[in-house]
This record gives sequence, structure tokens and C-alpha cells, in this order.
Amino acid sequence: MRLTILGGGGFRVPLVYGALLTDRAEGRVTAVVLHDVDAGRLAAVARVLAEQAAAVPDAPSVTTTTDLDEALRGADFVFSAIRVGGLAGRADDERVALAEGVLGQETVGAGGIAYGLRTVPVAVDIARRVAALAPDAWVINFTNPAGLVTEAMSRHLGDRVIGICDSPVGLGRRIARVLGADPGQAWIDYVGLNHLGWVRGLRVAGRDELPRLLADDELLTSFEEGKLFGAEWLRSLGAIPNEYLHYYYFNRETVSAYQQAERTRGAFLRDQQARFYHEVRDPATPALAAWNRTRAEREATYMAENREAAGAGERDADDLSGGYEKVALALMRAIARDERTTLILNVRNRSTLAALDTEAVIEVPCLVDANGAHPVAADPLPGHATGLVCAVKAVEREVLAAAASGSRTAAVKAFALHPLVDSVTVARRLLDGYRAVHPGLAYLT
Repeated sequence: MRLTILGGGGFRVPLVYGALLTDRAEGRVTAVVLHDVDAGRLAAVARVLAEQAAAVPDAPSVTTTTDLDEALRGADFVFSAIRVGGLAGRADDERVALAEGVLGQETVGAGGIAYGLRTVPVAVDIARRVAALAPDAWVINFTNPAGLVTEAMSRHLGDRVIGICDSPVGLGRRIARVLGADPGQAWIDYVGLNHLGWVRGLRVAGRDELPRLLADDELLTSFEEGKLFGAEWLRSLGAIPNEYLHYYYFNRETVSAYQQAERTRGAFLRDQQARFYHEVRDPATPALAAWNRTRAEREATYMAENREAAGAGERDADDLSGGYEKVALALMRAIARDERTTLILNVRNRSTLAALDTEAVIEVPCLVDANGAHPVAADPLPGHATGLVCAVKAVEREVLAAAASGSRTAAVKAFALHPLVDSVTVARRLLDGYRAVHPGLAYLT
């Protein structure tokens, strides 16, 4: 099989290739095509992959190209992991938002809207090219904001584009571990949007073990989300939220922590990865060792401001292993080999959540087979969660409308309607600020 990775010069691509190297089954990926608009980054990542494959017999071949059409032709699967504007764009997203006293995180709040407005037009163009050049390919979308981008692409690719995220998987794994259960044998009742979902139950052998967790302070505060949200709040919700809901439930504290930080997360990653790519330009530098060092630092500092605001301390070592590449490969294997499995994915709603229309992309457990991902029926969310999901989905729809029409009015509406932006005046200033630093938003008039 041939796998094309868009954003192939991205820092996390070696995670995907490393997972491919362990797959020895029939029907595995034999050829990987890396596409990126930055030839230098492509060359750096190709060096890392070559060192990964050095001692592995029959490792998938790797080719690189800056030509999108060349990359797509003949692809069986396409992983889309682009970052429009790069990490410099993310740092600008954060800075503009924080100057207005609101959150600038890359998928949540004003920063997520700005990132979406830059990314959706590019993602739609990719979807059209896939439809024209590789109509039988399956697209697995990594690109953030994952739910929004997947929905934009689904308007051209239908159910052949599926979004993934490792946050729900990691959350389910942590809960199962605390409860002494095997994550592979547990059913995780998770419902919401990307970066906006809740675990409402964890069933082992037909028994819901979540009430036992919620009743035990020691267990409840022993893992990442318990430390972030606190036992009292989790019991009041009767559920365990995705870690990204910390931005909503503790917004003022998080914004304050971000404002006081020496650098934003985007600025940290921008500078860190710039050092890595510069270092790997030297042929004498062991590329894989440099990548491993950089990755370890990146993972250890993930959501550091949130943990500081909550007094949660350092991340547990068991949470530093990533996981999105494992979700992607499990999804690809299930489709390619008809190895039926259950994964939490971003797919079109159909009739899963009655509060949303059939085309809305949601994040829920799905049964996966050769015909794709099929969302599992879910009980309704409680009122507070339904309200938040509907509000954020309405914002996403305004982003899609703005990207399709170039309407400044729709873009301002997207900012103004977001629960973490509490002023139309601020929404207008945000858009003006983003247009000033991002030439790619000049289409909004």
C-alpha cells in the first residue's frame, strides 16, 4: 500500500513512520510519500526516517516531493497533517488573542478560530485534489482544529475523510489504568466534539466502573484530568472531561497563566523546532538522536500553563508516549484489512446526537471496517454539555461560511459567538489583529 503524508516535513512524522516499521502483517504500507511546501524540512525529516529504518529489513520506502498532485496520485491512504502559517503563525495567534485578554490556544477560542480561517481554504483545496486524483483513497485528518477541518473536507470527500485525535484515547487509557482495567477490554462512553468531549462511563465486562472512580478522592486525583479539574468539580459533572475543557471551566485562571508565562506554547515550539531543523542541516548531526531529545522536551511541557494554573505538577511519565500515530495506523489497518475495531474518531454525526444535524462532525466511538467508520448510537448529553457543544458547533459553521465566502461579517460573527470571547467589539479587534499579521487572511473582506 502507498501512504501519502501531507505536512511530511512536520516534526511528528517520525512517530508515524516508527509505528509503520513495527507492522509486519500482510497488506502493510510499503511506500511512504512525504509532501511539504518546505523542502528543507522535508530533507530533515527524511534523514530521521532513514536512521529509523537503518536496521529494519523491508522498511517502507520513503520519497519526498513538494508537488501536491505528484504526492496524491496512486495513494491508497492520505494522512493530512498540515500547519498553515507554521509555528510562527501559531505564536502570532496566541499573541494577538492574549493582547485582548482572551485565550489564543491553537484549537480553542480565538486562536482556534484564526487557525481555522487560515487552514480551511487550504484543506478544502486538498480535498478537491484528492477527489480528482485519488478518488478511492481514504483521508485521515490530523490537521487541527481537527473536527472543523474534517467537516470542511467532508463536504467534498463525504465519509472517506475521518478525523483523529489522541486526547480521548489517552483519557480513556488513564481512567482504565487507575481503575485497574485493561484499556483494550474497556468500552469508553465518550461523546462531544474534538477537544470538547466527556467520558461518561467506562464499562468493563458490562459494568460501569466510572462511579467507583468518582467516589474515591485518592483515585480521582491520581491522574492528569483529576489533577487539572479537581475531584469536587468532576463529581459535580458526573463525568471526566477532555483535558481541553480546562480552557472553558477555568478560563480566567488559564488566560492569566498564559499572560504571565515567559513564552506562549506556540512560541516555545517555534523556537524549539527551529533549533532542531537547523541542527539537522549539519550532515554530521545524528538526526534521530536530535529528534528524540527535542520530542522528549516537547511532550514534558505539554499544557504546562494549565497544570500550573491548577497546581497539577509535572506530567506522569506514562503520559509522555504520544499515541495519535497508533490511532491512525489502527484506523488504516481496520479499513485496509477489514480488521474490525472500535475507535474514538471525528466523523459525520448522522443521527448520533439529536441536537446536531446529520452533517456535523462529532467525536464519538465508531465501529470501523472495510467500509469506513460508523458512529455508535449515544445517549443524549446533559444540558450544560449540549449547550456548549451547540455553541461551539455554531462557531465552526461561521468559520466554514467565512472561508467559503470571504465574508468579514461571518468571521467577526465566529469570534463574537465563541463562549470564550465575550464582546463583539473584541471580536472585531481580533479579526483586525489577525489580518494584520497573517497575509493569508486577506481574503476576508
